[in-house]
Formats: sequence, C-alpha cells, structure tokens
Amino acid sequence: MRLVEGTVAVDDVDAFVATIGEIAAETGATIQAFDARYVVSERHLERAVELADRAIERGENVARDRAVEILLYAAGRRQISDALELGVSAGENRAVVLVDARSGGSSASGDEPEGTGGGNRTEPMDPDTAEAAAADAIRSRVLDTVEPTLAEYDPERVREYYDIDGAELDVVDGDLASLVLERVALLVVEK
Repeated sequence: MRLVEGTVAVDDVDAFVATIGEIAAETGATIQAFDARYVVSERHLERAVELADRAIERGENVARDRAVEILLYAAGRRQISDALELGVSAGENRAVVLVDARSGGSSASGDEPEGTGGGNRTEPMDPDTAEAAAADAIRSRVLDTVEPTLAEYDPERVREYYDIDGAELDVVDGDLASLVLERVALLVVEK
C-alpha cells in the first residue's frame, strides 16, 4: 500500500472518479481517494485495507468494488452513502489517495459507490510496479500539488463523524486515533 498526499480542486466528481478509474485499469491497482480531514493516520488506512480484504476473502463484503469496501472500513460504516463523506468531493480538497496492488485486483473510487476500475490490462504488473505506476499517475494526472496532508486531520470533524464524545476520549487519555481504529475494527463485529 502506498499513500499519495496532496491537494486537488475537483470541478466534476464524475470526471475525477473516471480519471482514477483509468489509472486503476492501466495499472491493476486499487485506488481510493480520501478527504484528509478524516484520516487520522497511515495505520487507519492500513487497517481498513486489511479488514476489507478479509471480508472479501470470506465473501462477507458489502460492496462489489474493493476500493469502496476499503472506504466502508475506513469510515466504520456499513452504508455506502454514509461512508462517502470520507471521499473527495467537489471543490478544494486536501487528499490522501490510497494505492494498493497487493490483493483483490483493480478497482477505483474517489467518491462514487460504483468503482470504475477495470481489469482491462492484458499483462498484469507485479504489485510494486503497479503501485509505483499508479502513485506516479495520481501525482501527475490527479493532484494539483503534492504535499503532506496525512497528519492534518480535523479533530472536531473526526469526533463528530465517528460519534466520539469527551467521556470516551478521557478513557483513552485523549487519543482520538486509537478510538477511530477501534471504530474501524468494530465494523467487523457489527455484522
């Protein structure tokens, strides 16, 4: 898994998703773009990938598209419409784009419930090459600027989205990231 960070002005969400889908089809990588204000750490997204892949392997996935299943786990939500808030939306965005070619085949999503990634490749790339190619394409074809965004989540927005109150934060000495990781893991239990 690789994370590509930066800013992007999205005029047309469908066109944004289509571009990500083209890159996914070209490289065989799964690509999911997140609003960086909701992503508390790299581990947040690593755990979402792990749990999404496990659900897919067990046939317990909610989404048909791997990128959307990853989004669901990152959001800690079973409903795609609720999880879409974590995706990139129209306007100026500080983004974290996840690129993963380790498992599951190509799929892509920026903010749509249906990924547009393909399986159009005739010769699959090895995972490292696919991830590097996809990350390079995200940098050159999708992001307006490449700059760190991962450590810049919005604590109040995260607390509201994940329904974390002050009492719960007090129990973990104010470690919001730990509580978000718990929400990601609890999605498995809530089935």
